[in-house]
Amino acid sequence: MHPFNKKNLSLLVAGFAFNIASAFAQKPVETNQPSADYKPAFAGQTRIAGVKTTTPLSISVLNEKLDRPWAISVLPNGGFLITQKGGTMVVLTAEGKSSKVITGLPKVDDSGQGGLLDVTIDPNFAKNRMIYWAYSEPQDKGVLLAIAKGKLSASETAVENQQVIYRATPSYGGKLQYGSRIVFDKSGNLFVSTGERSGGDIRIQAQYLNSSLGKILHLTTDGKPVANGPFAGKGDAKPEIYALGLRNPDGLAINPLTGDLWEAEFGPKGGDEVNLIKPGKNYGWPIITYGTEYSGKKVGDGIQQKEGMEQPVYYWNPSISPGCIAFYNSTAIPEWKGNLFVGGLGGSHIIRLVIKNDKVVGEERLLEGKGERFRDMVEKDGAMYSVTDNGKLYKITKQ
Repeated sequence: MHPFNKKNLSLLVAGFAFNIASAFAQKPVETNQPSADYKPAFAGQTRIAGVKTTTPLSISVLNEKLDRPWAISVLPNGGFLITQKGGTMVVLTAEGKSSKVITGLPKVDDSGQGGLLDVTIDPNFAKNRMIYWAYSEPQDKGVLLAIAKGKLSASETAVENQQVIYRATPSYGGKLQYGSRIVFDKSGNLFVSTGERSGGDIRIQAQYLNSSLGKILHLTTDGKPVANGPFAGKGDAKPEIYALGLRNPDGLAINPLTGDLWEAEFGPKGGDEVNLIKPGKNYGWPIITYGTEYSGKKVGDGIQQKEGMEQPVYYWNPSISPGCIAFYNSTAIPEWKGNLFVGGLGGSHIIRLVIKNDKVVGEERLLEGKGERFRDMVEKDGAMYSVTDNGKLYKITKQ
């Protein structure tokens, strides 16, 4: 028998702590093989250990009669403003019941991934009733992403004084990958995400500073470049460009705890990403990616890292198809405070990412088995709400 001393006691305590940690650690939630055997740039960049919410949750469907909803915003009275892909908006009560239908909006091309897309309300909506929305606008040649604004009427049945404030050029004949999320910064300006429109003949424009495609744009509410942008005054660069090298950024949100801008985008076959967006940075598409072409071939030179290009904070392979992101900023479910939620389309679940020091330290899958494509999410009063492609509005809250 070993004599009992401080060294043996320390080993005993360390072993006990290790066993406790091992008991609570879970395997990564992704168990399928990736489309390519690429190595992450750093530990924890993909397939992080799984976590599980300990708070008992209540899952309910508040509405199942929406028509291809795409985006959801919360109105000051607790109701919801929702876009529908075909070209209308609807207003729901705080309980999620159908209330008003808004028509008379600009014509959209809702083929492919186009249509009436994101919508957000002005920070001063209670006073000015202004809303901002994105849609795929038909052109004489092709389609482009347009950003418009207008005043929601007092009756909540029309949008008055409609005005297009920005068009993401060039237009293109394809009908895929518009991006289109809109978020307000702390100064009342807009961040807008734009897709690179998918085609092999145009996606390289995500790297071009004279193109609006594959970018994060920084705009005033009149659609002008925010002053002193990272590319202002540089050759023929568009001064509204804030960041570049994005594929199809359908997720965009500001972390309320830090003020940082986060983005999520679709990779091709695998390589879906979550990025921390910084001004002037290049996020690499289509030069670097953790995915492959849908054919299985390499994208470009098949590289994942390149000097001068940013690495994603986190990536998935196989794809989960991140349709949206939202931060949870409530104490109603304390373990969720500061977590990032990602709506999976092809993945048919909602992902919860635990983030510490701008790194993902845990991943959980919620609402698996529902067979839903979670298109957009928003937090209200400590509950998460999500609209799905099947026309449903889900509420996720504590029991």
